[in-house]
Amino acid sequence: MLVLSRKKNESIVINNDITVTVVEIRGDKVRLGIVAPKEVPVHRQEVYEAIHGKPADTEPNSNAVAKPVD
Repeated sequence: MLVLSRKKNESIVINNDITVTVVEIRGDKVRLGIVAPKEVPVHRQEVYEAIHGKPADTEPNSNAVAKPVD
């Protein structure tokens, strides 16, 4: 998992076409704005799980290093 720090009105860009912006920080809640192509579904995790009937897949460890095969 990649962990980033962002302040209000700062953004991150994913795959050149998805932008996530911190819209508001109030207490322990953060409001995010997400701009993504229409063909990319964006759901809260609990909605995703309700739709698919299972927890969302966790992303593989991005710190893992592939070893060459002899």
